[in-house]
Amino acid sequence: MSQSESAADLVHATAVALGGKAALIRGPSGSGKSDLALRAIATPQLAHLTHRVELLSDDQVRLVSTPGGIEVTPPPTIAGKIEVRGLGIVQLPYCPSALLALVVDLVPAAEVPRYPLEERRETFFGLSVPVVRLAAFEPSAPLKLVLALDAAPAILTPP
Repeated sequence: MSQSESAADLVHATAVALGGKAALIRGPSGSGKSDLALRAIATPQLAHLTHRVELLSDDQVRLVSTPGGIEVTPPPTIAGKIEVRGLGIVQLPYCPSALLALVVDLVPAAEVPRYPLEERRETFFGLSVPVVRLAAFEPSAPLKLVLALDAAPAILTPP
C-alpha cells in the first residue's frame, strides 16, 4: 500500500501491538507474516519493557485515519484469529486497536541491510511511517521486531 487519501483502508497484512503501538507486517502470501507475528507474541517480555507483543490482526488489517494518528484494528470477522500453518485457524487473545508506528517489510535474508544507510519511510493518510526490512524466518526476527517497534516513535509526523 502506498499513499492513500481515503479515511480508512483494508490492507493485506498482519499486525501486532506493543504498548499501544502497532507494527504492520507486509509480504507476499507464504512469506511468514503470521509465523513472525506468532513468534513475536511468544517472545518473553524484555526486562526494559512494560508490555509484551499482542496479536492485533492476521491476514487483513483495517487502517483508519484519526486525529491521534493511524488506528490499526482487526476486521470484526477475524478478530483474535491467526492462521498457524499445519494447525489451521487458532483463536488467541488480541489487542482491539493500536496506533501505527512501524511497517515491517518481509524480504529474503540477503536483502536485510546490516546497517541501514538511509531510513526508509512510507506515507499513509499524510503521515510518515518508518519501514524496516526483516527476514521472517531468521531466529532473531521476532526479537528484532520487538526492538524496532519499541524504538519506533509513538507519534507520526507529515513527510
